[in-house]
Amino acid sequence: MTAPERLHFTGDDDADRLIARDPLALLIGFALDQQVTLQKAFGAPLELQRRLGRPLDAAGIAAMNPEELARLFQQRPALHRFPGAMAARVQSLCSVVAASYGSDAARIWTEAADGHDLRMRLLRLPGIGEMKAGTIAAVLARRFRLQLPDLDAVVPGHPTLGDVDSPEALARYQAGKRAHKAAIRAGRSESDAARAAMTGS
Repeated sequence: MTAPERLHFTGDDDADRLIARDPLALLIGFALDQQVTLQKAFGAPLELQRRLGRPLDAAGIAAMNPEELARLFQQRPALHRFPGAMAARVQSLCSVVAASYGSDAARIWTEAADGHDLRMRLLRLPGIGEMKAGTIAAVLARRFRLQLPDLDAVVPGHPTLGDVDSPEALARYQAGKRAHKAAIRAGRSESDAARAAMTGS
């Protein structure tokens, strides 16, 4: 397994380098990747580190006063659209990493028996559901060159952040994602219209 120099997720060189070299920062970015831009979610670990005044540490964050951590998230500019809830999510994530992996987030994948074990380990993390678990597996496989038996079985077949290896690839990925969401919305609108016609409403 070889960590890349950076992950091209934010456009901020320091933030992209941090999430590439610090497994906890990467997981925090994924936990925050909800209802905010990709750039904000994955830029937040660096800003959180700056506000803490020390490197990110799972045990240290887990042991913080929840109100103090929430205050750091709420400080302007807020680290997320829902800073209080996400501060709690990140603290819960760090608690699991500290208790189950000795504060070494990389152990989640370096000690996984195979792809299915990795998937289950990821799904036990607060803020990580099926889609994110698949995306993390893709990033680990394609950007970090992680090798595990049956890893391909848990890596999605559709484009993910695992395919992003440059600013241009990020732009293509985000454009494709926007188009996909628009198609879904259009499909729902057509379905709603058809349903209304059938019911006469």
